Amino acid sequence: MNNSAISALPGAVCQWLSEQDHLVAMGLEFLTEFPARNKAVPLRRPIVAVGMSSVNITDKFEENDNGVLERQEYCRTASLRLRLDIHVPFSEGGERCHEIFTRVVDVMTFASNLEIRASGCREIRSQRDTDAFVLEAWTDVHAQFCPAESTGIDFKSFMYKDLLCGSHINNRDLHLDERDRAWIDSPIRAGTYAGNSAASRVINIGFRPRAVFASSIQSAAIQVGTLQSWFGFAAGDFGSMGVEISASGFLVRNGGGFVSGNMIPSMNEGGRMYMYLAFV
Repeated sequence: MNNSAISALPGAVCQWLSEQDHLVAMGLEFLTEFPARNKAVPLRRPIVAVGMSSVNITDKFEENDNGVLERQEYCRTASLRLRLDIHVPFSEGGERCHEIFTRVVDVMTFASNLEIRASGCREIRSQRDTDAFVLEAWTDVHAQFCPAESTGIDFKSFMYKDLLCGSHINNRDLHLDERDRAWIDSPIRAGTYAGNSAASRVINIGFRPRAVFASSIQSAAIQVGTLQSWFGFAAGDFGSMGVEISASGFLVRNGGGFVSGNMIPSMNEGGRMYMYLAFV
């Protein structure tokens, strides 16, 4: 990257982002911060303004064959801070600002050739003159500053990026993985099964639950006179007599072969209906 490429970077990033289908599908408009362009009042769609906040160029050193660091005469190391101002109409809510920020940084990090070292943002503020929420965000880009190199900017190859704490992307306090999202949508699965008298069997529910309760529908949890138990609970690697977590659901046990403390588990008695609550 040379001086021309650095000055052209905001425009190149803006153009590249506007060509990413899943960002376009979000209804986003990308423009450069300078020169400024007029915005609709009130704002009708989310806008991401890309600009350059700072450039810091330092000497570049590389090891020679003897392991000694040598200053490179014609190359420098450039640390660039790209500014991303995200404008969202009041009608879409402030949360939309963080959603857009996360998606844009994801794309810039994992689908482009930019070596992003860190990213972050300030607090959301309201802008009354455009009836919009505004989030001032940034990304730090590391680059080699070599005047002799081509001015072309390549956004096609994948490079590993080490995102620091400011990026939001790996912050589990703000962002959820797929299992957590499933838990929020449906934290508990309820169902029934019919006993078939087998000494043990797996009740397949399609996933490994965090915890499960199972009980007979037709009787009390424990029959003291016969020392039988029609109720069980398990969580993780621990559980009560008669119920155990498995990879695809939970295992139930039945009969005298599993007696514990003179109590007989009866979690698969033939002709008896059972219900369960499984936590995703």
